[in-house]
Amino acid sequence: MPSYQKVSSIKRISQPTTVHNFHVPKYESFVANGVVTHNCYVARRKGFANPITTFVNIDRIQQYLKRHSTKQGMKLEPNQVDPQYWVYEIGENSDCSVDAAVCDNVKDLIALFRTLPNAKATFATKRVNRELLNYDPQGKTRIRFSLMPQAKAQIVDIRTSPIADRIAAINDFVDAGYEVHVNFAPVIYDDHWLEDYSELFEQLDNVLSDRAKAQLQAEIIFLTHNDKLHEVNLGWHPQGEALLWRPDIQETKYSQTGGKNVRYRRGFKGTLIEGLTELLSDRLPYCKIRYAF
Repeated sequence: MPSYQKVSSIKRISQPTTVHNFHVPKYESFVANGVVTHNCYVARRKGFANPITTFVNIDRIQQYLKRHSTKQGMKLEPNQVDPQYWVYEIGENSDCSVDAAVCDNVKDLIALFRTLPNAKATFATKRVNRELLNYDPQGKTRIRFSLMPQAKAQIVDIRTSPIADRIAAINDFVDAGYEVHVNFAPVIYDDHWLEDYSELFEQLDNVLSDRAKAQLQAEIIFLTHNDKLHEVNLGWHPQGEALLWRPDIQETKYSQTGGKNVRYRRGFKGTLIEGLTELLSDRLPYCKIRYAF
């Protein structure tokens, strides 16, 4: 059964950001407990069942977006988010490619942003849904395909589109009028991680068209994990946890909501970031790094 909720507000994010200017709360869904979407791992905010959630008030969401974007006026100065448009994240806790398989909400939002003179939509995805190629975004929607080496993806990125399929789709989505970036996320360390990423970068370089390369940008996001998710995952996928949960090289970090997270230790993580950004700059010199953390 779908779950319906009312949009409570659309608010400006107070802290500096390099990904988007605003996000659209309550338009979100993700599939978990075996289906990993965006950069999430198993249960997160909706309990362990984690159904796909769609909303019937898409018209009201669009009205809010129209009013909000009108209030912003035109973007007068380019920045790292976008040189021309205010960018709205429409899938912060969702995979819109999955949503689009069950309803027209994503299609309606892409159509809306096509008409807003000062705004662009963005979302990250791990699912290749070629139906989106028919949505005619006209450059007003940015898709970020999440990528990692296939050897790790087949362990922790289960029930998503294969990495090769995501890479193969990039040219088609660029030709269909999308801006297409890539997320190297989450980056998971092991003894052979740089060799694996070297192969991934080579795969990208071999597949991408000149047009896709010319507009390519990347986000690099190293793994952050959670103690509660760790306990859940141990019950159904301990093999994945052997990669994700590494107390020997991780430290505790508390989130703004009070959650206990783990991330690679400071100093060590800095070395990892330096190694991967240098490798990316060497292998894909045309790919601008939006940020790495």
